[in-house]
Amino acid sequence: MTETEQPQHTAHPSTQPTQTAPSMPVAELGETRLAEAVLSEPVKVLLKDALGDGEAEGPSSIGRIYLASVAVTGFRGIGPRTWLNLSPRPGVNLVVGRNGSGKSSIAEGIETAFTGTNMRWHGLHASRSSNWRNLHLEDSAKQEIEVKLAIEGDTGRSTLTRTWESEDFGASQAEVKQPGHGRVPLDQVAWKQAMEDYRPFLSYVDLDRMISGKPSEMYDAIATILGLRHLSAADSRLRAEEKALDDAAKTAKAEVPELVDALYALEDDERAVHALMAIDTPDSPDFDTIDALVAGLPADTDEGLLAELRVAAAVQGPDMEQVAAAVAGLRMALADAEDVRGTSADDAHQRADLLARALAHNDRHPDQRSCPVCEADCVLDGEWAARAAAQIAVLRQEARAADDAHNALRSAVRLLQDLVHRPQRITTALTDPWDAWAACRTVSDPGELVGRAHEAARTLTDACGAVRENATKELEKRDERWRRLVTRLAGWAERARAAKESDPRLRDIRQARAWTKALTTELRERRMEDFANQSQRIWEKLRQESNIDLNGVSLRGSEKATVRKLVMDVSIDGQDASALGVMSQGELHSLALSLFLPRAVTADSPFGFIVVDDPVQSMDPAKVNGLAQVLHELGKHRQVVVFTHDTRLQRAFTSQELPVTVFEVARGMSSKVHVKPVTDPVRQAIGDARALASTKNLPEAARTHVLPSLCRIALENAFVEAAWIQHHRSGGSERDLHAAVADADKLMKMAALAFFGDIGRTDEVYRELRTRCGPRAVDLLKQCQNGAHATGARIAEEWADSNRG
Repeated sequence: MTETEQPQHTAHPSTQPTQTAPSMPVAELGETRLAEAVLSEPVKVLLKDALGDGEAEGPSSIGRIYLASVAVTGFRGIGPRTWLNLSPRPGVNLVVGRNGSGKSSIAEGIETAFTGTNMRWHGLHASRSSNWRNLHLEDSAKQEIEVKLAIEGDTGRSTLTRTWESEDFGASQAEVKQPGHGRVPLDQVAWKQAMEDYRPFLSYVDLDRMISGKPSEMYDAIATILGLRHLSAADSRLRAEEKALDDAAKTAKAEVPELVDALYALEDDERAVHALMAIDTPDSPDFDTIDALVAGLPADTDEGLLAELRVAAAVQGPDMEQVAAAVAGLRMALADAEDVRGTSADDAHQRADLLARALAHNDRHPDQRSCPVCEADCVLDGEWAARAAAQIAVLRQEARAADDAHNALRSAVRLLQDLVHRPQRITTALTDPWDAWAACRTVSDPGELVGRAHEAARTLTDACGAVRENATKELEKRDERWRRLVTRLAGWAERARAAKESDPRLRDIRQARAWTKALTTELRERRMEDFANQSQRIWEKLRQESNIDLNGVSLRGSEKATVRKLVMDVSIDGQDASALGVMSQGELHSLALSLFLPRAVTADSPFGFIVVDDPVQSMDPAKVNGLAQVLHELGKHRQVVVFTHDTRLQRAFTSQELPVTVFEVARGMSSKVHVKPVTDPVRQAIGDARALASTKNLPEAARTHVLPSLCRIALENAFVEAAWIQHHRSGGSERDLHAAVADADKLMKMAALAFFGDIGRTDEVYRELRTRCGPRAVDLLKQCQNGAHATGARIAEEWADSNRG
């Protein structure tokens, strides 16, 4: 078959019952539930981030994926390039052929293209996979598998290509070319994880592994397909952050006892005391006080030994240079005063002072006429005052040298006394020397002052130096002990503050995890129940003539548990039994299908297809009929591709009048494999119409009713095919399409759905058909629509002529 041949698979709408839409994907359900949840906004934000983080891998999100074609070159039993072209939408496709025809090579080629592996060789010796390269491939030819994909929402086809540059089967390269995204390696596409979780391939070997694997592997295979990875991943992210925050809080709390003991060891250091008080608070540590202590800021109080030491270390005695200069100045002033003592200048000074005092007394007592000293009766009138003032001026002039000496002496005394001060706080050791120095301010005799001041200053300076040195050494010793401790205190404070600040987020995370766990538990139970029900329904169809009942399928244990297994409760003639112990090989394979098929069609899987290779082995005819019914139901929502050499499955579809597209694989010389379509609903209806029209002596009723009906069936199937392609490329919901097809109960509605995607636009069908195909097409549609028109035979013949070739 050439690559351009596209067989169609569509059942007549009347044969397709209304289908139950697939359940909502967990990601979408989680968003809906979260929007409805009564949670605080911070908790919702946490959940949105956790649920949305890391979900999309690769360059873009991917819609539902269908197989359009597969081309295999040089792989296993296929030499030159061979094509299998499929209709990329739901429906059942049988690929049949005798053993050795190459059909399994095509099936395994699809699996290898997607996964890079082949489950046929899994766990076997490497020699089993060493002959994967076809022997008839020309040396210059390239081993390659190319799969065309129809991805929901894309306007064109994507291409998955896997190639080999060597004989090593594991050394292949694969890339995907998707419209609008260019070429990317396969391991960067969005379905990478989904291929592990919802692997859409099942071979005869897989059937054995499905029911003979380790209990934990069987558990994981089913637990994964419940579609809760999205929620599990969200909970894992929340749990990781919760653990980090909780561990940080516990670490900070665990440090407190040792830190407190270390602070108690410095109980004579008020910094340690303040730190202890800051740590041991009812609600939370006083981080402001701790920050101040770490920064070395002074405490709120200036009491305590450490404060005294700081005062002592900062004490400063008199400035001896200034004191020495002041004492020297005072001594010089004293000498100058002694030099003028007893001289005429000194005498004039004394008399001038005496007259000045008498004149001042006279001013104060103007009515007194006697001398205030000797009480002699004399006249102290204004004339006397004038003469006294004049004489004072003369005496002052004569006493200038003495005045200068006395003024200088007074200034020298003040200068020395101004150097004397006493701070508010002094240590006990400095009380006496500082008192002696402070007493110099009260000494009025310059001679006594000059003797006491220098000695007191020198004694005080020496005492201050000694006290300061001792205090500095003590402070340095204490500061060294404090520095070692304050580093621990600072580190603890940083961790404790972070833990305290994270308390609200930790509470929010725990609320978010509780919500996630509750939703996970609910969905796990519901989906497991749905899965078990689907498995039981499938088993009921496959168990034909078997006296074994599948009572239930459940998971025992949890994802984190060491012991976990898949439990299959069966009974034989009403007695409980072990499934693996009582079932025949055919029954076991039927059970494996019952477990695999629900897994392959879960709503969270992006794969719109499943590939099943050789599922009929060991089945008796009754079970084969049941398998056809199961695949038919599955084909309503999935593209099912079944490879088999057993002709019973094809007959089961035919005998039960179930729609199916059949391809036949034939092998020629030098591994030349050919694939050709055997049945196709549209072509089958046209072929039947041709055969009927060419039948001699055909009854009139057949010409007037059967022929138009066959043509109408062909049109309806073609319209459904066109509607599917248009809807798929627009990215529309498959559930919406299924509902629309079910509602399209008339030919015109099907035509409107095909042309416009809207069954309500039937009044536009003729105009659109005339534009696309011409007026004759409108006439043919009307005649097929009428069904019982007398010219039905002519319709069939014209339709056959228009499709001939």
